[in-house]
Amino acid sequence: MEYKDYYKILGVPKTASDAEVKRAYRKLAREHHPDRNPGNKKAEDRLKDINEAYEVLGDLEKRRKYDQLGSRYHEWQRMGGDPRGFDWSQFGGNVRVDDLGDLFGGSGFSDFFTSIFGGTTAGRRSGGRVRGQDVEQNIEVSLEEAYHGAKLTFQKNGKNLEVKIPAGVKTGSKVRVAGEGGSSFGGAPSGDLYLIVNVRPHDRFKRDGDDLSTETPVDLYTAVLGGETTVTTLDGTLSLKVPPETQDGRIFKLRGQGMPNLRDPHVRGDLLVKVHVRIPQNLSPEEKRMFGELARLRSR
Repeated sequence: MEYKDYYKILGVPKTASDAEVKRAYRKLAREHHPDRNPGNKKAEDRLKDINEAYEVLGDLEKRRKYDQLGSRYHEWQRMGGDPRGFDWSQFGGNVRVDDLGDLFGGSGFSDFFTSIFGGTTAGRRSGGRVRGQDVEQNIEVSLEEAYHGAKLTFQKNGKNLEVKIPAGVKTGSKVRVAGEGGSSFGGAPSGDLYLIVNVRPHDRFKRDGDDLSTETPVDLYTAVLGGETTVTTLDGTLSLKVPPETQDGRIFKLRGQGMPNLRDPHVRGDLLVKVHVRIPQNLSPEEKRMFGELARLRSR
């Protein structure tokens, strides 16, 4: 029977810590996962070896026994012993079962593993179980949908998914859909689907964090004498009080009329309203005369 070098399989030294062993395993398991290598028998066999190696090196008791075996085996070789004549029975497992399951299209573990550790899988942490990969997918929502929240329905692998988009999402926000990512291996959980949100630009509002900004026209007479004007918001309309002698370009802050905060929708940003004073057109002769009189009064 051939000796299997589990350290070499995972690409770690014999002095590797538990954390280093786990990192190496996860990296290799992702690289050789069936989702990345569909129909690749070589990758499938490699994944079997990777899981078997981690089953041993990731378990303190198994690793201790394996290190003892390795020391004896290499000493036997150094003394000129034929590897085929090595007495494996001194390290044999005390349990042998044949119901490991067909996890990888064959038996769960190699003959080497079952000869040393037996066939029991009690206490396994990996045991051929590889969690499905997380998957990312881009989606677009309108500013109104980002403001109010929305339910989006789309298809994934022939399956209709309805996903709730929370109020307050912004470009770059990730919405997690549990269990809808890559398929698993060996009965492990599936990966998750992460929807990467892109909020489409709006023709009326600009967004800065949770604040919104917009512009609204104000007629000359309201700007000069004061009054009220109507402001359109994502919730409808509001009345804005315009004080006398308001200058063109002045910005008014409407507190709490901006975007809801993603973490706390009850908290909202502000709406910044920039007013543009409209100059009246198509003046009548009388209106022109009155504006001229006003100009003469202002010049005194």
